Amino acid sequence: MKKLFKAIAVVAVLSLSSCAYVPYVAGLYHNVSTPVAATSNAVGTKVGKASATNVLGIVASGDASINAAAKNAGIQKISHVDHKNFSVLGLFSKTTTFVYGE
Repeated sequence: MKKLFKAIAVVAVLSLSSCAYVPYVAGLYHNVSTPVAATSNAVGTKVGKASATNVLGIVASGDASINAAAKNAGIQKISHVDHKNFSVLGLFSKTTTFVYGE
């Protein structure tokens, strides 16, 4: 019985832990955009985006880094950064980073 309890505890901790910061969480559905950072650079005309997805909390892939988003649009000077978090029932989620600049 103790082994079963320990196994369940380990699975619960691993499945509920995450490396991503999500400021708003809703059990059924959420689709939230939030600011991340701003610089003193002028707002540019280019927008780069990069995404990472998660399926069933088991498989996650992608590169939603600021660096990847800036490279995707050829941005050298970043003016500001936003994140968009989307999730349905916790079964599927997607995080997208938007980088604005020149």
